[in-house]
Amino acid sequence: MGKSDEKYYNFNKSKELFTRATRVIPWGIYGHMTPTLQVPGSYPYYTAEAKGCRYTDIDGNEFIDYMCAYGPMILGHNYGPVEEAAALQRAAANCTNHPAPVMVDLAEYLVGLIPVADWVLFAKNGGDATNYALLVARAHTRRKKVIMVAKHYHGVAPWCTALGHGGITPEDHLNMLQVEWNDLEGFEALVKNHPGEIAAFIAQPYHHVTYGKQEMPAPGYWQGIEKVCRNEGIILISDDVRTGFRLHIGGSNEYFGYKPDLICFCKAIANGHPISVCVGRKELMNAASKVLYTGSFWMSAEPMAASLATLKALQDTDGVEKISRIGTLLMKGLEELGARYGLEIETSGAPGLPFIHFKGDPDLFLQQSFCAEVTRRGSFFHPHHNWFISTAHEEKDIDETLSHAEAALKTLKASLG
Repeated sequence: MGKSDEKYYNFNKSKELFTRATRVIPWGIYGHMTPTLQVPGSYPYYTAEAKGCRYTDIDGNEFIDYMCAYGPMILGHNYGPVEEAAALQRAAANCTNHPAPVMVDLAEYLVGLIPVADWVLFAKNGGDATNYALLVARAHTRRKKVIMVAKHYHGVAPWCTALGHGGITPEDHLNMLQVEWNDLEGFEALVKNHPGEIAAFIAQPYHHVTYGKQEMPAPGYWQGIEKVCRNEGIILISDDVRTGFRLHIGGSNEYFGYKPDLICFCKAIANGHPISVCVGRKELMNAASKVLYTGSFWMSAEPMAASLATLKALQDTDGVEKISRIGTLLMKGLEELGARYGLEIETSGAPGLPFIHFKGDPDLFLQQSFCAEVTRRGSFFHPHHNWFISTAHEEKDIDETLSHAEAALKTLKASLG
């Protein structure tokens, strides 16, 4: 359980280990898990153990987990049926000269589960899936250019990494065109200005960017995008890597009412086991078969068994509904607390991937301070990235977190005078 409001967590062992890490690992902890994206001194750096919706750091501090490994944990850490399925497959065979039968079982299951899917290709990371989707789109259309939404994250390949990062050159973006989120007219203009040149449009189902408020699609946005893509022979790619299986079991596009040609999944598809998926319509299967794409561990059987167990569990337990219900409780509870203490909290995004901002907080000082105070009491709130809800979160966990949030708001209010 979380410790009392009067006694903050300390992270001395985390800091010591991080100091060692910086001597032998670039950044110490690199990528999206880098401590530089949080509030130094208020967050742990390393995990010791995890179970359900909670985990413990190496200093012995326990947290209610609202990042869920940045999305992969959807049923709870160390979820029994998934770990049992993975262990059985690992004991039989995992990485061998050939795929295991579970590869076909999982592909068939996904084709039956995802309404737009007629075929499946497996990889490891979300970026593997988005890269592959672009290659398939170009192979099918024999066109070069791709439209993407400004600030949407699709991985760390050069085509989707902003200039200014190490090793990225202007040539990497030569065929990439950008449009603002929810700007249907801007999209139509780009297509008109590049007739017969656009291979694909790739976007997240809704706008979820670091540091910013999440924005849902405007009424008719996705339907308008889909119509233009159909009329112009443009492949519509839904990057469902982050949002997949938290809005709709058949893909987030089903939640928003549009039909992409390709969908990219990763994160929650195997409850923490390493696997990603690109699914597509039958019309693109011939082009997909012409793309050379593979990896040393992409056909490992253990993650496939974990994925199959995860998807079945989500269906059997109506996991999407629970995630939405629990996430709504958290969002409403935080809004009510903010109003009570005169620090207006605005929530944004889908309930399964909630986020907050304080009204009148342009430099994010209140947001950073609040999230740090809550985390130091035992509920892990990231200050800059959307959060995640799992089926392991219960009402009692939300109640405990709201008590952490209330104590944090009291401290914040007092500091502001």
